[in-house]
Amino acid sequence: MTATTAMTTAGPEPGLADRILGGWLGRIAGNMLGKPVEQGEVWTRERIDRYLRRTDALPLTDYLPEPLSESEGLDLRPEWRSCVRGRVHGSCRDDDIDYAILGLDLLETHGFAFSTEQVGDLWLLRLPYLQTFTAERAAYRNLANGLKPPLTATYDNPCQEWIGALIRADIHGWTSPGAPRRAAGLARRDAVLSHTGNGVYGAMWAAALVSAAFTAPTVRHAVDEALTVVPASSRLARTVRRVASLHEAGLAWEDTLTTLTEETAGLGWIHTIPNVAVLTAGLLYGDGDFTRTIALTVRGGLDTDSNGATAGSVAGVLCGASAVPDQWKDPLQDTVRSAVFGFDGVRISELAERTLRLARAGT
Repeated sequence: MTATTAMTTAGPEPGLADRILGGWLGRIAGNMLGKPVEQGEVWTRERIDRYLRRTDALPLTDYLPEPLSESEGLDLRPEWRSCVRGRVHGSCRDDDIDYAILGLDLLETHGFAFSTEQVGDLWLLRLPYLQTFTAERAAYRNLANGLKPPLTATYDNPCQEWIGALIRADIHGWTSPGAPRRAAGLARRDAVLSHTGNGVYGAMWAAALVSAAFTAPTVRHAVDEALTVVPASSRLARTVRRVASLHEAGLAWEDTLTTLTEETAGLGWIHTIPNVAVLTAGLLYGDGDFTRTIALTVRGGLDTDSNGATAGSVAGVLCGASAVPDQWKDPLQDTVRSAVFGFDGVRISELAERTLRLARAGT
C-alpha cells in the first residue's frame, strides 16, 4: 500500500485508533528488526546486505534471519536471540520503546502543559539509570547531582546532538495528530532536558513527521511538512532536503546513501544528522509501503533499531494497524517488555488506547 492510497481522509479522526495502534506496532516492529545489527561501526550498510544475501533474506520482508554460524552471531547484539525471525515472542526491552512509554506516562501525569523539569523528575522516578545511554545518561547524572535544565543538557555532555531526543519524540506526534507544529513544541520541551542544536531539531522534526503522517496525502508531503518546524538553515533541514532532492532526481537508494555518507562523514554513527539521512531515505524510497520502509531504513545501517523504530512509526500511522503485515505484528503477541517502572509486560493495545485518549483530549 502506498501513502497515496493509505491516506484518504481530510482529518485525523476517521481511523484514528487504527493509525495510533499502527504507530505503536510499527515502532516496536521496526525497533526489533534493527536491534540485532545496532552497532554502526561494525554493521555497516554493506555488511548488513552481505549478511542478508548469505542467509537468503534479500529482499528483506521479515525479521532478520538467524546467523549461519556461531562466530557471526558473536558480532550481533546479544539480544538477537529474541529478535530474529522465529524467535520473536513479544518485544524485547529497548530504550527506543521505553521512552515512548515514559512519554505517555508524562502526558498522563502532567498533561500537555508539562515542564522540562517534570520530564527530568519522571526519569528519576521511573527510569533506571543503567538503562540510559549517551546524552540521556549525562542528563540523568546531572539531574541526580541537582542541576536544572538547560544545564542538564550542556554540562559535561559530549552527546548533545546525538539521536537520543529524536527517539523520544513519537508520543508527541501520536497525541497531536495532524498538528505538526504543536507536536514539535511538545517534543522540544522534552528534548532540551538532554540535547541542544540539531539534537533538539531532530526531536522536533520527528514529532512533526509522525503528526503530519495522520493527514498528509503522501509520505513526501509529511517529510516536507515536518521541515517547516525546524530552522531552514540548520544542518538537519539541509540534510533532509538533500535526500529529498536526490530521490526526486531519480538516484537509486544505494547511491543516495553513498552520497550522504560522504557528506556526513566524521559525525559518528549515533549523531542525529547521518541517521536523519538514513531515515529520510528509507521513508521516501519506501513510499508508504510498510515492509519496504522499515527494511530499507534498517539496511541503511548506523543506529538501526532507532531508525527502524521511527520509520515504522511513520509507516504504521500512514497505513494503520490493520494494514501492517502479519509477519511483523503477530510475533509481538501484543506484549511489551519495558524497564520503565510499572509498565513491564504491558499490552501494546493498552498503550495505544491510552494514547488515543490523550490525542482526543488534546484536539
